[in-house]
Amino acid sequence: MSDRSSQIENILSFAKDNHIEFVDLKFMDFPGQWQHVTIPIQEFDAKSFDNGFGFDGSSLRGWKRINESDMLILPDPATMFVDPFVKAPTISLICDVYEPATREKYSRCPRYIANKAVDFLKSTGIADTAYYGPEAEFFVFDDVRFEVGNNFSYFEVDSIEGRWNSGRQENPNLGYKTRYKEGYFPVPPTDMLMDLRNEMVQNLINVGIEVEAQHHEVASGGQCEIDMKFKPLLKAADQLLLFKYVVKNTATKNNKTVTYMPKPIYGDNGSGMHVHVSLWKNNEPLFAGNGYAGLSEMALYFIGGLLKHAPSLLAFTNPTTNSYKRLVPGFEAPVNLAYSQRNRSASIRIPMYNMSPKAKRVEFRCPDPSGNPYLGFAAILMAGLDGIMNRIDPGDPLDKDIYDMSPEELKDVPSTPPSLEAALQALAEDHDYLTRGDVFTSDVIETWINYKMDREVKPMALRPHPYEYDMYYDC
Repeated sequence: MSDRSSQIENILSFAKDNHIEFVDLKFMDFPGQWQHVTIPIQEFDAKSFDNGFGFDGSSLRGWKRINESDMLILPDPATMFVDPFVKAPTISLICDVYEPATREKYSRCPRYIANKAVDFLKSTGIADTAYYGPEAEFFVFDDVRFEVGNNFSYFEVDSIEGRWNSGRQENPNLGYKTRYKEGYFPVPPTDMLMDLRNEMVQNLINVGIEVEAQHHEVASGGQCEIDMKFKPLLKAADQLLLFKYVVKNTATKNNKTVTYMPKPIYGDNGSGMHVHVSLWKNNEPLFAGNGYAGLSEMALYFIGGLLKHAPSLLAFTNPTTNSYKRLVPGFEAPVNLAYSQRNRSASIRIPMYNMSPKAKRVEFRCPDPSGNPYLGFAAILMAGLDGIMNRIDPGDPLDKDIYDMSPEELKDVPSTPPSLEAALQALAEDHDYLTRGDVFTSDVIETWINYKMDREVKPMALRPHPYEYDMYYDC
């Protein structure tokens, strides 16, 4: 019996033994949100894994036109988990998207693109596994309100921890309000979210995610981080989506709300998603060596590829207009494209906690958690592989504190794009490294650029901003 057949058999046995009533099928849209459809267990059997389930692709962002909307989702039996947030006993499965006429995987399916990146890696002979460890930061708020109209716009968020509430009548106000930019590792009662994060961690463990640590993050107003153990690329992307699902729903059950927006609060640190990457072959690590910071030549070339392609790469790893409100000087954001050991002000860091060859990795600090992890992780791999294949020299490391360097010292250090529009323009000009092995098709790249420009960049540029009233109303 094949592994797949065994997995299917185990799922059906589990469903029967545990009186499962529903199967929830989750799949990824183009921008990066999970979608789902729920099937009664009576309508689900072994054939479901091959026959799939139909849906309307024209109703999803960035996908099909109405005249070609029929599509299929096929569940991956390796992805089952029991959904802890649904009242009726329910198992969930992550799905791939297929064209019904040809039974081929849909070219814009993000999970398919990630799979192709892994296949391309193997085809090069360079490595057989790319491990990813994303560190997704997020904010926990107690209240959020926002609305946009032709003649008004506003947002307001609130947190019991927010420094802005130090003078609020709370009957009583106990005064433990996190100072701006001083939220890193305070103990309770200043850290008011420890019990909530512990509940999140327990729920994550219950769905099969290995958690390494949880802690408060730098910003005031409820910024948090929960670290997951690294996994192979596809598993890491699947796991990140499940992570976000569990964290959001755990917060909602506690009458709180979570956002992965990179910069929800002005004047304080934003939320990044540092991504740790390493390549392995035959169960042996390839990034350990005798070079700078204990890196191999391969690892340094991988860094060279990331730095060379960073402006276009960020169109996938930092894919929102809000992303570039985080990537500004003064808030520990990696705005300068350089690499360094230990130095957290560099966009690429080589962690030095553990000197074991198995722990040697590259930490790409630019990404944030707002995007599509399948596309972002695949793009990171393709940029790094281009560096290895073309022996791209990353240049000299930058071990100074970049935040304290003068403009004259920084003039030769390249910076991240200033906006999503600039990143998309860079992608339009630099994407050959992504199309190798047909990993990213021209259609995917063009669709991504057009979708982001038409649905996000242009609408944002056309709208008056409340701060413009503050600056210009009396002109």
